[in-house]
Amino acid sequence: MTAQKSRPAFGALLFFGVAMVLSSIFTFAAVQGDYGLFRRVEVEAEKAKLDAELAQLQAEVMRMENLTQRLSDEYLDLDLLDQQARDVLGLIRTDEIVIR
Repeated sequence: MTAQKSRPAFGALLFFGVAMVLSSIFTFAAVQGDYGLFRRVEVEAEKAKLDAELAQLQAEVMRMENLTQRLSDEYLDLDLLDQQARDVLGLIRTDEIVIR
């Protein structure tokens, strides 16, 4: 009786090798890919930045709407009109002294 040497099956090694390579590729894509975890964090950070910018622009629009409404024909704020005339046109009253 001769003893046969047992060696690992080549097919099993090949199967586990291919499975390991494929799982590595999918894991890398899940973390680093276009739709991976790192990209998701980048998108959420950009969203937070754009939300802050949107809030700032909405506040600016509200301020401009308020000023526009205050200078409209239906509601004229004389103090705002006087301030705008001074700032834009450089007008002064006759009883004022300008110091530069």
